[in-house]
Formats: sequence, structure tokens, C-alpha cells
Amino acid sequence: MKRKKILLTNDDGFEAPGLLGLREALSAIADVITVAPTIEKSASSHSLTLTRPLRFVEVEKNFYKLDDGTPTDCVFLALNRLFEDEEKPDLVVSGINRGANMGEDITYSGTVGAAMEGVLQGIPSIAVSQVCRDDCSDIVAKSDYALAIEMTLDISKKILHNSFPLERRKLLNINVPPLKSSECKGIMVTHTGHRVYGNNVEKHLNPRGVEYLWIGLPVIEWYPRYCDIRGMSDFEAVREGYVSLTPIHLDLTSYSDIDRLKEWL
Repeated sequence: MKRKKILLTNDDGFEAPGLLGLREALSAIADVITVAPTIEKSASSHSLTLTRPLRFVEVEKNFYKLDDGTPTDCVFLALNRLFEDEEKPDLVVSGINRGANMGEDITYSGTVGAAMEGVLQGIPSIAVSQVCRDDCSDIVAKSDYALAIEMTLDISKKILHNSFPLERRKLLNINVPPLKSSECKGIMVTHTGHRVYGNNVEKHLNPRGVEYLWIGLPVIEWYPRYCDIRGMSDFEAVREGYVSLTPIHLDLTSYSDIDRLKEWL
């Protein structure tokens, strides 16, 4: 049987321990081609670089960094350059991100953005994030991603040897609690929660007295959703010790408002 192929990327950069740990684990079940940004590209969303040329830099066999590219650049250019003369990958995996990507934060996420590009290109795709306890200072080595690696490997096996459970233009968003495998309660299928947003901007002065602003690290808080939605939100599942598995689709249309908008016009 022909060996499956996985395209692996992230938004934390090519040296991130989550990426390296996942690359090692996934290599046991497929040929892994890794293309990651040269530097951290967190919160780059689904952005493409259109104002300057980009260059692949080979780190080692089947492992490339994309010079100042975004996660979406990595997927887009890999599929149109590294795979141009052969079959496309069977799966795109984006992660493991250092920090959560839950609720409306997925619209900022470069990790989720890369998975979006994968499904737009017709390839099953998953985004994986490791939730931190506090400020992510506890997530610094490959060993800190052990549960996330284990879960991603299991889900990837299921996709490669069975089928992808979603329709076209839909992806799986996975958030892993900061727990050991023995402490995790399992996987919970979830919906996206409603994030609480505040002013996380810090103001500072440089040595010349000129003001500059730094976007800070927000506390993870969310609103309860009192509506007809079954099960837990991603926030609630992670809080309760479950791995959150959320189906995400790219159609942002608010269908329930179409008739209301027609009346308004």
C-alpha cells in the first residue's frame, strides 16, 4: 500500500517544540513534509503575502522554512510548488500551537488559518493548539506537548485509515487541556464559545520618551451561551479536562438574518 502524505505547518515558527514533536510522531504513520514560518507568525489569521517574494529554505530533507511567510503562505506555496509534480497530501496538520485557539479567537489564529487554506484546496485539515495554564511559560519543551501529540496522532490515524468526518470546506479545530494523558477525560465534540474581550494594550515609553504600545496576553474568559446548542463549548470542555474537538466551516453567512435584512431594506 502506498504510504500516506501529511503536510505539516504551524504559526510559532520552524523551531517550535510543538511542531518538532508532532513531526517526529506523525512520521511513524506517513511521509511528513514540513513547511513552517521562519519566525513566529501568531495572529496572522488567513493572510497571504502579496507585497514581496518568498523563498523556501531547506532545513533538512522534507523540512523547509518559508522566509518570513505566514502559515497560509506555507500551505499555499507548498501545495503549488513542493507537490506540483505529484499527488497532493492526504492531510494538512497545523500545530501544535502554543496557546489556545478557542471561541472567536479562531478568526485571529494563524494556526487555524493554515488549516483553512488546506480545506480550500480540497484537503482534509486539522488545527491543533495546546492550552496553557497561565501565560504559557509552562509550555516550553516537546515533552509539554505529550497529550496534544498523542491526540493528534490518534485523530490523524483515524483520518488517514478511515475517512475525514466533515464535508468540503470544513476543518477540525482541536484544543488540548494542560494535563497529562492520565488526567485527561477524553475527547468532547464542542461548539465555539463566546470569548470575553477587553483592553489588553500596554503603554510604554522608549528611552527617548516616545510612546509605544504592546498588545498583551489576555486572560481566557467566556460568556455562557443560553440558546439551543447541544453540549459544551470549547472553553467549557477544556476547563473540565477534555480535549475539545470543534467542526469549523468557512461559510460566515448569518442565514438567520437574511429575511430580517430583506425587511430592513
